[in-house]
Amino acid sequence: MLPQKCKKMKQEKIRILFVCLGNICRSPSAEGIMKKMVKDAGYEDRFYIDSAGIASYHKGELPDSRMSLCASLRGYKLDSRSRPVKTNDFYDFDLIIGMDDQNIDDLRRKAPDAESLNKIHRMTEYAKNMSYDHVPDPYYGGAAGFELVIDILEDACKGLLESIFSVRDN
Repeated sequence: MLPQKCKKMKQEKIRILFVCLGNICRSPSAEGIMKKMVKDAGYEDRFYIDSAGIASYHKGELPDSRMSLCASLRGYKLDSRSRPVKTNDFYDFDLIIGMDDQNIDDLRRKAPDAESLNKIHRMTEYAKNMSYDHVPDPYYGGAAGFELVIDILEDACKGLLESIFSVRDN
């Protein structure tokens, strides 16, 4: 489900913010995957894509090296710097997409108004082929966890892109 503002946009850029806890694994991966997908589809000029974290534990840091390695093996570049979610993000972005229930709850608490609440979505809402209810945090796990995150995010980002363009074409 996309916010009404996103549905009405024809010429403006669609602004998407991906959010996880610390902004060093899941959300920068979603950002990198989505950026590559829109670029490969020839839509790079139609999007502004960013990521942020609920907490500022890693403010200014690059993505986790294990996550970056896993992503690079699939052709994705993770080069954003970690930053916390700001109040202005709720005004500046059309979609704010959290990775798990805790992220969603935290985003709802931070939302400054009802319109902002309507922008918040769960990443797995857009998954087409994988049946996960959240994107698990791979930080304390092994390599398989990072691979799973990329698998889920590839599926969900593809579904998100399809969702955006099916709504915009209507």
